[in-house]
Order: sequence, then C-alpha cells, then structure tokens
Amino acid sequence: MELIVTEKDNAARRIADILSDGGASAERRNGVNVYRWGDKRCVGLSGHVVGVDFPAEYADWRDVQPAELVDADVVKTPTQENIVRTLQSLAAECDEAVIATDYDREGELIGKEAYELIEEVADVPISRVRFSSITENEVKSAFADPDDLDFDLAAAGEARQVVDLLWGAALTRFLSLSAKQLGEDFISVGRVQSPTLKLIVDREREIQAFDPDDYWELFADLLKSEERFEAQYFYREDGTENERVWDESDAEAAFEQLQGAREAIVESVNRRRRSDDPPEPFNTTQYIRAAGSIGLSAQKAMSVAEELYTAGYITYPRTDNTVYPDDLEPSDLLESFVGHHPFSEDAQSLLDAGDIEPTAGDEETTDHPPIHPTGEIPGKQDLSDDEWDVYELVVRRFFATVADAAEWEHLKVVADANGCLLKANGKRLVEAGYHEVYPYGSTSENYVPDVEEGEVLDIEDARIEAKQTQPPRRRGQSRLIETMEDLGLGTKATRHNTLQKLYDRGYIEGDPPRPTKLAMAVVEAAEEFADRIVDEEMTAQLEADMRAIAEGEKDYDEVTAESREMLATIFEELHDSREEIGEHLRESMKADRTLGPCPECGEDLLVRRSRRGSYFVGCDGFPECRYTLPLPSQGEPTVLDERCEEHDLRHVKMLAGRNTFVHGCPRCKAEEADEADDEIIGPCPECGEEHGGELAIKQLRSGSRLVGCTRYPECEYSLPLPRRGDIVVTDEQCEEHGLPHLHIVDGDDDDDPWELGCPICNYEEYQQRQAVSAVEDLDGIGEKTAAKLAEAGIESLDDLRDADAEAVAGEVQGVSADRVREWQAQANAGVAAD
Repeated sequence: MELIVTEKDNAARRIADILSDGGASAERRNGVNVYRWGDKRCVGLSGHVVGVDFPAEYADWRDVQPAELVDADVVKTPTQENIVRTLQSLAAECDEAVIATDYDREGELIGKEAYELIEEVADVPISRVRFSSITENEVKSAFADPDDLDFDLAAAGEARQVVDLLWGAALTRFLSLSAKQLGEDFISVGRVQSPTLKLIVDREREIQAFDPDDYWELFADLLKSEERFEAQYFYREDGTENERVWDESDAEAAFEQLQGAREAIVESVNRRRRSDDPPEPFNTTQYIRAAGSIGLSAQKAMSVAEELYTAGYITYPRTDNTVYPDDLEPSDLLESFVGHHPFSEDAQSLLDAGDIEPTAGDEETTDHPPIHPTGEIPGKQDLSDDEWDVYELVVRRFFATVADAAEWEHLKVVADANGCLLKANGKRLVEAGYHEVYPYGSTSENYVPDVEEGEVLDIEDARIEAKQTQPPRRRGQSRLIETMEDLGLGTKATRHNTLQKLYDRGYIEGDPPRPTKLAMAVVEAAEEFADRIVDEEMTAQLEADMRAIAEGEKDYDEVTAESREMLATIFEELHDSREEIGEHLRESMKADRTLGPCPECGEDLLVRRSRRGSYFVGCDGFPECRYTLPLPSQGEPTVLDERCEEHDLRHVKMLAGRNTFVHGCPRCKAEEADEADDEIIGPCPECGEEHGGELAIKQLRSGSRLVGCTRYPECEYSLPLPRRGDIVVTDEQCEEHGLPHLHIVDGDDDDDPWELGCPICNYEEYQQRQAVSAVEDLDGIGEKTAAKLAEAGIESLDDLRDADAEAVAGEVQGVSADRVREWQAQANAGVAAD
C-alpha cells in the first residue's frame, strides 16, 4: 500500500480526488479522514502535529527562573494525538510513503515530522513531491517525478521553531513575572515580534516629536471663455520651483500683488506623454498590499488566499517570485476565462490584442511562481464575499501583467499675473491600457483647457491658505510588511502573523497600527536594559543564519547554540533591573486603562473587568472608594486620547468588529440616563393585563437605550433601540400591539428620519430577517455549494449542526473544516452573518 501525507485534510481530499480521477472514498480513523482508492491511502495532517516545548519540569512559571530556559532541553511532543495515531497506523500497513506537504520551509519541516513519525513504525522508502498549485496537471506531474525530502530546508524551519521558543518563552516569562502580569494578560515578547513593535513605536515617536513649520500657499482661478481651472502661485529659487512661502510677510505681499492682477498672460505651455507600465506579478508582499486596498487585513488576506489555493483556484500564496515560469502559457490561461462572467470580455480583448508578453519583476526564484489563477474557475456563488474579492483581485492582476501600458497626456501651463507666476498641471488618460482590466489604481484626471503661449486669461478668486508641515504618517499593515521585508524581519510566511500577534496582545490598535502605552513601555524597557531584544539587525542575522542552514552552509546545532549564547548575554544585562522594569511596565499598563480623576476621591478612574468578564469603570482607590460607572456590554473597551471638557475623563471606544463604536465619556452617559425621564408608550405585553406593567423608552447608564417594562426587575421584558439618534414618538399607532410608531432622527435631517415603526413589530421583523431557516441562508453557501453539501448528507441546518467539520470538509471540494465550523456557528446562533 502507498501512503500519501498532505499538510491539511482539504488538501488530502483534493489530491485524492485528482489522483483517483474522482474515484476516492473516505473512511474515518480516530476521527481523521483517510481517502482510499485501489492500493493507495491519503491522509491530511493539521499543519504541525508535533510541537517543540520544554520538558514538564519547566512548565510552572513561578518555580522556574526565566534564565533557566536558556540552557533547557527542547523536546518534541505530539500536539494532535489522533492524527499521529492515524498516520502511524497507516504507516505500519504501507510499503512506501509520499510526503506531499506545502513546498516551503514550514512545509518541509511538517514533512520531516511526518517522515520521522513514519520511520518510528515502518522501514519503507519515503519520497517527496512538490507542486505550486493543487491542480490536476501540477499534482499528476509532481507524483510522476518524486524527489527526496530536503533535510537542510527542514532543519532551517526547525531552527526557527527552537529559537523562537527560546526567545519567546524566556523573555515573555521574565517581563510578565517582573510586571506581576500573569494568566491571560501576560506580556508577550518575540524574536521577530519585538523589533517589529519597535518599528511602530519609533514612527510614533517621530510623530510625537514633530514640530510643525508654518507656510502659506496661494491660488487663483484662471478662465478661458467659460472654462475655469485652478492655478497655484510659485516662485523660482536656485533653479527649482517652490509653491510654499515660508515667511508670512512675503506671503501677504505676494497675495496683495496677486489680488491686483486683472489678467494672466500665458508664459509657457508644456505638453508631454507618459507611459504608465502595467504592474509586476504578485509576490506575497505585493499581494498583501493590494488586498489592503480592498479592505482586508494582512492576516485575513493570507487566510483567504490559502483557502483559494487549497481549493485549486490560485497558486501557492507564499512566494518571493515576481517572474512567471517559462512553462506558463499566458494565452492558454487567458483562454480558460473566455465564457466565464465577469472575466470573459476582458480575457478575449487581451487575446485579440495579440503579442502577449507578461511583465516581470526583479526577484526570480525556483520554488513557487508568482501568485496567479490556475485556470480552474469557481462560480461567485461558491465563494464567500472576501474569497470572491481576492480571487477577482488575483485574476485581474494576472490580466494586468499581460496587458498594454497605459498612456497619460500631461499639460503644464505657466502664466504671469501682475508679476506673480501661476502654474496649472493637467492630466488625462489617453490609453487606458491595463487599467481597463485592473480597476484598483487611480485613474483620476485633472482638466486644464488647451491654451497657447501669449494667450490672455481672466483671473478670479485669488486666495491664500495658511498651512503647516505634517508629521510622517503611520505605516499601514501592508507598508509595515514591506518594511519588515526590507529589513529582513521574518519571512513571507510569518510577517502577517507577527502583526496579528501584536494586535492580539494589545500592543497595537487601529489601522494604520498605533502603539498602546504598554507597547511604548515594553520597547523603552528593552532599549534601556537589553536593546538586543528589539534590535532588527540581530533578528535579521538570525534569519540569514536560517537561510544558510537551508543552503547547507551552516547547521542546526551551530545556529541554535549561537542563539542560546546571545540570549544568555541578554539575561546578564537584565538580571539587576528586574524590579525597575516591572514598575515601569505596571505604570504603563495602568496608563492605558486610565480615564481621569474620580469625582469622589480624586484617585484615577480605570477600566476594570469583573470576575464575570464584563467591563466597567472603577476607582484606583478601591476598596476605600467604591465609585463605579457602567460600560456597554457589547465589545472590548479601549481608552482614547480625546477628553471630556466637563469631567476631564478620556473617551472610551468599544471594539466590536464591524459594530465598533465610540461610547464617549462614561460620566456623561451615566448622568444623561440619571436625568432622563422614562417615556411611557403603552402596555407591557407580558404583565400589563395582570399587573399593570407599562412599556417605557429607557436610557441606561451604560449608554444603551431600550423599550422596557416599568415593573423591572419583576418583569424583564425589553426590546432594543438604536444607540444613536433622537427618538420621536409619533401619533401613529400599531393596531396589533397598541404601541406608537417610533422615528429615529440622526443629526439635523428631520425630513428623512428612520421610520422604526412599532418597536415590537420592528424587533420581530429583525429576528425574521436574521433567522436562518435553510443551509442556503448561510454566508458563502450558494446553489452549487449547497448541492455539494447535500451530496455529503448535509441537507438541513440540523444535519449541519450535528456534522463533523473535518468529515464534511473531506467530502466537499473547496470547503475547509474552518469554513464548516463558521457555518455551524451561524446555524447554532440562528442568524446569518452580516
């Protein structure tokens, strides 16, 4: 029997389907899918099924000094025991094995882990196959020409694992114990994570230290007949044109002179054409950047791309390559899109243009091609919205790389107005070129009419604008990943995960990422007491060492030993500063949660968390002072810089995904509720007849609003109301419930209110809209996917709720276990995803 091992179950299912020509069946062993056809078996792992860790005696943070981890042994233990048992039981039965994990450093290490697990129970030949897309052609070609496992590449991945464990565990424990911050709120440090955090902190310091300079700019409108266009004042100095006037008196003098102009005489007209070359093929970094422009975080962009790769729709998304391989025939790939909406027309136009020559970047590698579509084309209904957006982005990027350059025509007009020089720059798109098929870049035009030298133009509306120079901008996620790439921080496979860890640990917030006070404190502590923790050069050197292992120039033992020596030196530097570091971190963590003064005792009010997990505002003087304020129940609070003028408290923002909102000043919200009178609107449907309960519009101290019973807490009947807008009770009555219709007026737009209607009817309609009654109601399930699910026995929501996610993913092409779990969560909640 031949055993095939893939990196994930959905890859195993697809590869089995390809190699068996659709004849593979699935069976379960230890809860794991095993695909069989003839004398072949195929099983998917779940990424790493073996993990590295310290021996059990090092597990207790309080009993082990962090520095002891520097010289501790590292052991391998199964992390997915059922998969390991299944793999080894199959290996014991096989005559040969094939490793078919992803082709990169991490995939090679996962393959080596499988290799070693097989060797423990069987003495059989083990080969390695590699491919860049899970398509029929690539998979069958790879299996027809197997190779050996690359143990050097796997050793590089293993060295990264061990070095990351040593640095992350030892330094994380040291800082967390120093700050007395244990449990879920430990302070995380990492070999790549910390230098990346310093990049973000350093940019924030530049912004905070920036001292703006004043300058002035002057403008006027020029007119040719009825055609008006804007021109800007400039002056020539040392052979350059300058628009900014740095001296206020000079600016005022120029403005007075410009105001005195009655006409402007065209001094020069310059026309030129500029070629706008099509973009290079996607590597990982540029793909993440482009995905950011359509609203996806780096983490989400990679997650979606991996789903599309496993389904066979795009090539492997982790690649540095920007040159298509010689065996890629662009015309054949274009042909596959003809007849498929919405790509057919663009594909045909590119084919009709003839002479297809794709662009190429500077980076050419031999492992994976640039990211591009495979030619297997899904229907839009078979993908989620994000998946379709990414798929279309990848398709259109490929189209762009084989399209013609765009052509722009530029027109620069310089005119003299009473001795003041004015210039206007116009541009228009003459040939759309690749923009026709790749609508993600700007094609905005600026109109300037055609004028001639010596022509006299009217001038109107001279104006002067006082401005200031601006600080450097924060880097967005994609720009940060590009900077990490330039500095050698992390790899194409790990950089997006590094950023996500910084978000998850509360070091950064927003996009572009902004460091929290805890982040500033961690970096400051590292810089003062052990600057190599945040030294990008040291981290880049370690990355270079791992590349050297992969290329056979260094070995695993040498690199890990050097890393341990470096870490030991850092602990020598940290040893005498533990208390000082801890105090610094504790003060910074407190500052991140501080709103302002307590009105009862003057101590700080802090965002706190109750034992039940809810958030509230409490006094730092507790237990002597028991002053508290409620916070909304939805979301996780973050404290903003904006302050309430009346109470000197910082505003609070509630992070709740798409439903994130600014709560504002908690004291203001509580006082508004205290001062607001309940407005009775009708009888309570639960207790009105028996106990006389009435429904009233209530403002809660947490900032929420609802329609609730006046007999609360004896009667808990309530209906939600929108958080924002003025509530207007109208004279129109609901015949069924006897309640008035409500309108919500947001802002000053009294003429176009939101007609909420009867609050009971409105809530019942909302529940009906959100209710999931069939599989097709779930996000990302179209007609074709529903049919595939039905073939796998998932015909109702009950079927889905009771199903094993891994088993469903194994039977349904293009669907991962994680996606099935998302659908199960929606089904259990009884609502479709927004």
